Amino acid sequence: MAEKLTIPAFDPATYFTGTLSAYGVFVDRFGSVRRQFHVTVEGRRTDQGFQLDEAFAYDDGETEMRRWNVTKVGDGRYTGICADVVGHASGHLEGNMLSWRYKFRLPLFGRKIAVTFNDIMVLQEAGILINRAIVSKWGITLGEVLISFRPAA
Repeated sequence: MAEKLTIPAFDPATYFTGTLSAYGVFVDRFGSVRRQFHVTVEGRRTDQGFQLDEAFAYDDGETEMRRWNVTKVGDGRYTGICADVVGHASGHLEGNMLSWRYKFRLPLFGRKIAVTFNDIMVLQEAGILINRAIVSKWGITLGEVLISFRPAA
């Protein structure tokens, strides 16, 4: 008989402090896997929240660095800034789920196109964080990013 699932408490500043490893895919709106990637995340606490340095390695050989500065603004709410984010990201934590929404300048066809990311991150047992992001433009879904995070070994 299976044991009852334990739902862990999710404190993003605690979870993202240290080194994490993540694996993901971009699936287009037709269900085709278009890109796969690995991310190494280095996180540290700040006076206002936490900072993340993300190092992406894609299956086509491309690499990318991204830095997030995330601020806890109270009552389960967060804001975040990153170089290619238009304005700021806004998030809401409820239980073990963090909703995260932002516009991002995504490199496509030699230029940057602003698309909307609507993320849901859910913390599971054993430190596994599952992230699903719907990517859209003008309300039309372009695809999904699926990522699983885990503490680095």
